[in-house]
Amino acid sequence: MPRKQECIAMLLAGGQGSRLGILTKNIAKPAVPYGGKYRIIDFPLSNCVNSGIYTVGVLTQYQPLELNDYIGNGQPWDLDRAEGGVHVLPPYQQIKGSEWYKGTANAIYQNIQFIDRYSPEYVAILSGDHIYKMDYDKMLTYHKKKGADCTIACIEVPWEEASRFGLMFTDETGRITQFEEKPKNPKSNKASMGVYMFTWSKLKKYLIEDEADPNSSNDFGKNVIPKMHEAGEKMYAYEFDGYWKDVGTIDSLWEANLDLLNPKVNIDLDDSSWKIYSKNFAAPPHYVSAEAKVENSLVAAGCEIDGELDYSILFSNVTVEKGASVKYSIIMPGAVIKEGAVVQYSIVAENAVIESGAVVGEKPENMKDLSEWGVAVVGAGITIGKNVYVPPKAMIDEDMKGGN
Repeated sequence: MPRKQECIAMLLAGGQGSRLGILTKNIAKPAVPYGGKYRIIDFPLSNCVNSGIYTVGVLTQYQPLELNDYIGNGQPWDLDRAEGGVHVLPPYQQIKGSEWYKGTANAIYQNIQFIDRYSPEYVAILSGDHIYKMDYDKMLTYHKKKGADCTIACIEVPWEEASRFGLMFTDETGRITQFEEKPKNPKSNKASMGVYMFTWSKLKKYLIEDEADPNSSNDFGKNVIPKMHEAGEKMYAYEFDGYWKDVGTIDSLWEANLDLLNPKVNIDLDDSSWKIYSKNFAAPPHYVSAEAKVENSLVAAGCEIDGELDYSILFSNVTVEKGASVKYSIIMPGAVIKEGAVVQYSIVAENAVIESGAVVGEKPENMKDLSEWGVAVVGAGITIGKNVYVPPKAMIDEDMKGGN
């Protein structure tokens, strides 16, 4: 039997990420590239190791191949350990076959046996689709100090965005007095971050009860947490004041990447005291020619830049040819922007090719109606033909043939 551990983490990484459209057509949302050399899942995995949590179950489901491949034995995050380490946990294989995870609570329920192997007192439940740096050990200390059954990390969000989140009300001690799940007219702006700390014996009881309820949708936010609250369990909010971004939509993924270039936003990925680890493959140093013009951009290894680059993030092995222009965009690994092409306010996925003279995306100030503006997306491996125009908000998942 593995050695008893005080706290282990369960990382929910099975979501389809349908709001990311073609970017998650063939990969799970936590495997989506971010920030030039990371993937979204690097953040919770690195947070675990930096917080002293070395046993992590990663619950996968939708398009798991690339994510499983990426995690491997956990070595880049120092999670290749004889005791604990990282474990990829697909839906449980039973004699009668495999049963898909029905919801976040059911995913943890199906892995009760895995958790019990480590006899933990506490279990951290984490989401695989947020960009943030957080010390879970401080949250655990708070949880113990309060004698809590459940502690929920929360962050104050702008009032105009509050209706997108599960919201909490607390008393002066931090105890949660009321919940609102994505209300139309929010009365609180304390949003749940989808980061939970549970006393395991208590959570296990509620997971078993939830599974036995035929009317439950087996979800933490909709079912388990409200049930615990109704029963009068000790539930506390843990206030977080650092950078946190839910990257569940195209616009939020685009914004979270460009936040790295904004001096007013504090998200330091070079902080040696809280390193974000990632699995990077070797590439030669990037090359920027004498004719190139590069301003306020992040360029990864293996890139070749002969054109113009402004306020953009380029992942490894991207080519920007002479006379091409890339502005306010995210260009994922291996993409090629050919001579004279213009890419602006866009996301270009892995190994896509933008042929010469093509224009992808549009400046917001060029729009007569701003409601029609949005980030344009070109899918992985797609070719945008010569002189083709890709309008704002477009999601291109088939090759577009161009003219002369």
